[in-house]
Amino acid sequence: MKEEYVKWYSPNLSKEIEMLVFGHYGYPVIVFPSTKGRYFESKDFKLIDSVAHLVNDGKVKIYCPDSVDAYSWYNKSIHPAERVKNHIWYDKFIEEEVVNAIRESFGVSQVAVAGASFGGYHAANFAFRHPDLVSHLFCMSAAFDIRDFMDGYYDDNVYFNSPIDFLPGSDHPDLWKMNIALGFGEWDICRDANLHMSHLLNEKGITHWLDERRWAVHDWPIWRSMFPDYLAQLAN
Repeated sequence: MKEEYVKWYSPNLSKEIEMLVFGHYGYPVIVFPSTKGRYFESKDFKLIDSVAHLVNDGKVKIYCPDSVDAYSWYNKSIHPAERVKNHIWYDKFIEEEVVNAIRESFGVSQVAVAGASFGGYHAANFAFRHPDLVSHLFCMSAAFDIRDFMDGYYDDNVYFNSPIDFLPGSDHPDLWKMNIALGFGEWDICRDANLHMSHLLNEKGITHWLDERRWAVHDWPIWRSMFPDYLAQLAN
């Protein structure tokens, strides 16, 4: 499998950022790491190996950027208002430096986004904030309420980065065109969060795949099982 390491200085984040890219051609998929995860997480936990056949066949090309969770949501040393502002810079980084670069190089208008656990939050938040840029959203054991990280603080920035808050009021037409999978295990700590998100989507009439896996918990084995099934949608 072709693997490329990329490192550059991000003007949005004011720091050097790293990313792994897998594949030579195919539908572009951005995979967000889980809590405070690094760009190599999906490789180390063999999530990329689970879809190697699709990568090698040129069906998908996978981009694994770094996260900045340690500087944003998980940075208890700064005020909650600064935590969410740091995440907004990350959102701009993904949009301007990753997605737009992919769109220009591929000549496409949209990408797929995916993530497990807190990476699933990142994928969902980006997709629902920028539905014109995202064709497919693949969440694996995701949570969607960011307010738990805010120590009771709440403002417009928190609202517009908490999908369960802003999604009900969004009327962007591309939301109804997006292909969405919400995957979770029967014994998953995020099971209720996904059932709630499914309810919100149903209330808006947004078609999606609610994928509950039997006898499964919140961990990499079930995500490695889900990921090939989701990316297979891009290979047709």
